[in-house]
Amino acid sequence: IWQLQSKFFLSVLKGNVVNIQTGHWVGKQSGLGAGSDSFYEYLLKSYILFGEKEDLEMFNDAYRNIQNHLRRGREACNEGEGDPPLYVNVNMFTGQLMNTWIDSLQAFFPGLQVLIGDVEDAICLHAFYYAIWKRYGALPERYNWQLQAPDVPFYPLRPELVESTYLLYQATKNPFYLHVGMDILQSLEKYTKAKCGYATLHHVVEKTKEDRMESFFLSETCKYLYLLFDEENPLHKSGNKYMFTTEGHIVSVDERFRNSLWQDILPGEEDGAGKIRPHEFKAVNFSSNCNRVPDERRYLLPLKSNYMRQIDRMVGLI
Repeated sequence: IWQLQSKFFLSVLKGNVVNIQTGHWVGKQSGLGAGSDSFYEYLLKSYILFGEKEDLEMFNDAYRNIQNHLRRGREACNEGEGDPPLYVNVNMFTGQLMNTWIDSLQAFFPGLQVLIGDVEDAICLHAFYYAIWKRYGALPERYNWQLQAPDVPFYPLRPELVESTYLLYQATKNPFYLHVGMDILQSLEKYTKAKCGYATLHHVVEKTKEDRMESFFLSETCKYLYLLFDEENPLHKSGNKYMFTTEGHIVSVDERFRNSLWQDILPGEEDGAGKIRPHEFKAVNFSSNCNRVPDERRYLLPLKSNYMRQIDRMVGLI
C-alpha cells in the first residue's frame, strides 16, 4: 500500500480503495475515516509492538502529510484565532476538497493522537465529535459539517468516540472525560436499549431503531466505557504493558517482540555497553505533545470556554 501511494501530488496521499489485482486506486478519496483509519492506526501500533524503525518512519511521513493536506482550521487547538481544527476528505491526486462530510469512524483519530503525544490537537478534534453527540445523542455515520446535518443518519453503536474518550482520560486524568463517558452511556440507555440488547439507531434525529446489534458494541463500545470508569483495573496498573488493537483486543507489549532474531546477522546500532539501542519513538507532532498539559488544567475544561462555544456553534448546538 505504501508503494502504491500517489505519485501525482506532492503530499504523497493514499486513497481509500485499491484494486488488489492491478494495484490501481479505485477510491481516490484521502481521509481519516472508512477505508483508511486502520491503516494509519496499525502503522503506529506496529512500531509500538515490534520496534521496527521503518514502521515509525512511514507513520511520521503519513502524519506529516495528514497535517499538511487534510487539516483545516487554526494552527493551535487552544489558542489563536480562526476555525477549530477539522480533518477533511481530499482527492489523493490533487489535494482538492472532495466533499463536506466526515464519518463517525474518524472519531478514532484523537485516540491515535494521544498515543503519539499530540494531546492538544486530540482535545480539539474530540470536542468536535462530542458536540455532534450532544446534539443528537449519537454519532451519525456521516455528518455534513457545511450543512450542519447528517448525510447518513444511522448509528450502529460504533465505539470510536468512546475509545478516544477513554484514551484522553488516561492521558490527562481530566474529569471532563468521565462526564463525556457518562453522557454517552446515558444516551445509549435512553435511545438504543432494547428488550434483548442494544439496537442500531436507524435515524439519529428520529431515534428509530433497527433489529441489529453489531459485535463491536460488546467487544469495544462496552469495553472502553467499562474501563473508563474502572480506575482499579489491572490494565491501568500495568505500566503501559498492554495495547489495544483496532478491534479492541488486548495485546501485550512484550520486549521479546521487539528483539529481532535477525539482529545477530544484521547488527543494529550499539551503545557503549554493546547493547542494541531501540530506535527512538519520536512522532512528528503538529502542535504539541503530552508534556504540554500542565497540572492546573487537569481539573479545568480541556478547552477554553470560548473555543468550546465555537465548536458548539460549528455543529448547530447554539
